[in-house]
Amino acid sequence: MNQLTKHTVLVVDDSIVMRRIITDLLSSDKDLEVVGAARNGLEALEKVRTLNPDVVTMDIEMPVMDGLTSLQHIMAEFPRPVVMLSSMDKRQADITFKALELGAVEFIPKTSGSLSLDLERVGDTIVEKVKAAARARVQHSRPSVRNIQPTIIPTLSGDWVVVIGCSTGGPKSLPEVLSRLPGNLPAPVLVVQHMPEGFTRSFAERLNMISPLEVKEAEDGEEIHKGHVYLAPGNRHLLLNGRRLLLDDGPKVNYVRPAVDVLMNTVAPIYGPRTVGVILTGMGSDGAEGMRLIKRNGGKTVVQNEETCVVYGMPKAVVDLGAADRIVPLEDIAKNIVLMLSTGM
Repeated sequence: MNQLTKHTVLVVDDSIVMRRIITDLLSSDKDLEVVGAARNGLEALEKVRTLNPDVVTMDIEMPVMDGLTSLQHIMAEFPRPVVMLSSMDKRQADITFKALELGAVEFIPKTSGSLSLDLERVGDTIVEKVKAAARARVQHSRPSVRNIQPTIIPTLSGDWVVVIGCSTGGPKSLPEVLSRLPGNLPAPVLVVQHMPEGFTRSFAERLNMISPLEVKEAEDGEEIHKGHVYLAPGNRHLLLNGRRLLLDDGPKVNYVRPAVDVLMNTVAPIYGPRTVGVILTGMGSDGAEGMRLIKRNGGKTVVQNEETCVVYGMPKAVVDLGAADRIVPLEDIAKNIVLMLSTGM
């Protein structure tokens, strides 16, 4: 990555209007410099080779070569952070998740297929996501682990719950965790992944296909059950009231909705020492206060280590507060969840 003051960016989109809009947005930030633009995926490959940008923003549907194909070539030949731009329909949502599996570090939703409709609302999001991508650790694609189910012994007395929070890099890390948990996990799993409205249902469906657990998008008022995973819907806070989930449209917390802290702050007082809190890769500090509350209430906490994070922001915030019982590689997160549930340690 370029170590100069500014992070360099290549903008890839077949629309001249969109290229200009994105270029203007990114150029308005003192930490970013747009060094070039490309009209299609093939041209993007040529400019990545000659310009060597720190970050690439990549549209999905383009002539000559689409964004997904271009991404595959970039990650194989010139690996670097790539941020995908995606419309919010189900087909493009599925393609977006495929792009994240192939190595893209983040995505930006296009409302109504265009970013130009509400620039004031999405402008800051685009800039912050590109800046976070510039600091991201690019990880080569590797097959997700399947059917690795650790042996679990009976839990200690009482009902337990697992709460997981993640952001940038989560769509690739979370499947790794859920695919390693046993189908007979004796606790419900509540998940907040920072993700826009319109994508979480598709994400839950994809997770359900690879996890031994039953994964679904959370619904207002539903009761939680052992061996089930509940994913917070985009743009709604997820809370727990007794054994029932509540969805809330309240203000953003830590600049996001859903927020990990909102969920953890409602879970910790209910489950107390029978809570396992988990923070995976992500930018920002969401979840740090929630993990501290879990720990203060006697619960157990584990965070993903820096070496395996795409962005070591959220886990670092937990560590800095002294709220992490364990700091482990991504591949050991599930094992530690099982250990905490089975031994209380």
